[in-house]
Amino acid sequence: MIKHVVMWKLKDPTKAAGLKNAILGMKGKVPSLIDIECGVNFTEGDAACDLVLISTHESREALDIYQADPVHGEVKKLVGPEAASRHVADFEMG
Repeated sequence: MIKHVVMWKLKDPTKAAGLKNAILGMKGKVPSLIDIECGVNFTEGDAACDLVLISTHESREALDIYQADPVHGEVKKLVGPEAASRHVADFEMG
């Protein structure tokens, strides 16, 4: 199993809740996506990000399929322009 973690610092943090809803809307629409979580940060500080996504995939190949999925592509088009910065980590569970 693979975990895919993405964290964004947004240009306008007040948009985080709407982006969260768009991200969670992928659930059940992307076949290679086993599970998805998304949250809006409440901790302040220089190292803090505003929004985080954690998704679960069966394999690295399934993660690649998720990355290329058109539903995911539409969400990227919404989130990308709102991001001041983006951080990613992918890891195998276990």
